[in-house]
Amino acid sequence: MPIASYILPCGTASYGFVTGETLRDAGADLRARAADLRAFLATGEDLSAVAAGETLALSQVRLLSPLPNPDKIICIGLNYMSHILETGREKPAHPPIFTRYPGSIVAHGEDLLRPKSSTWFDFEGELAVIIGKGGRHIAEADAMAAIAGYACFNDGSVRDFQRHSSQFWPGKNFDRSGAMGPFMVTSAELLDPASQHMITRLNGEEMQSTPISDLAFDIPALIAYCSSICTLLPGDVIATGTPGGVGLFREPKLFMKAGDTVEVEISGVGLLRNGVVDEA
Repeated sequence: MPIASYILPCGTASYGFVTGETLRDAGADLRARAADLRAFLATGEDLSAVAAGETLALSQVRLLSPLPNPDKIICIGLNYMSHILETGREKPAHPPIFTRYPGSIVAHGEDLLRPKSSTWFDFEGELAVIIGKGGRHIAEADAMAAIAGYACFNDGSVRDFQRHSSQFWPGKNFDRSGAMGPFMVTSAELLDPASQHMITRLNGEEMQSTPISDLAFDIPALIAYCSSICTLLPGDVIATGTPGGVGLFREPKLFMKAGDTVEVEISGVGLLRNGVVDEA
């Protein structure tokens, strides 16, 4: 069952598994030993077997990003051939990597924030991989067993800042510029993510459409490569890259603005929807 992180009506941060329009909360006893979903993933337990809290309507809680406090968010650039081609580049020899901070990510239903300092605010639909069983030097053959689940991801990008230097970081870490959600779909539910399809829509119009199988570096290769650099921990997020169709390379350019709605939908995973507002 999908797993959500949220704020309970009493104001307590919690997590639980989702069934339709209801959820079963982890409960106070479980939160006492695993305060959040990241801590719970580190236990290796099955949430559906141990969650003992109350049953609530989804409408009673305020959703958070599925992993509100990951140790790291690792983002992969140039990882669909359609996007590589539209940028005028060749396929890189190794996955290009940059990082995002948790504070740059909002939840499903929250507004993305277009910053004061730029109008070049672009969308990037992506599949996020969430690590369950961490480790170092994970072999490609063992990589899928390291995954706890998947979520939709929007790697919202401030393009002019991204181009200020050869480093992508400035354009990828503006406050509330990206999103993840609505839930984490477990790897037990989604056995073959490569067979799924992703669509990004801006105000209902399709901007990006691709099979996940078109990744230039597939999920096992990404996990193996990232874990050769640093230890992957439970709750870490790997955003696997975006396909062609981003606003920067359209003619004319097309960027998000206040009042827009952007959606990232991945079959078998869910639909992430966010509005856009201007920074005050």
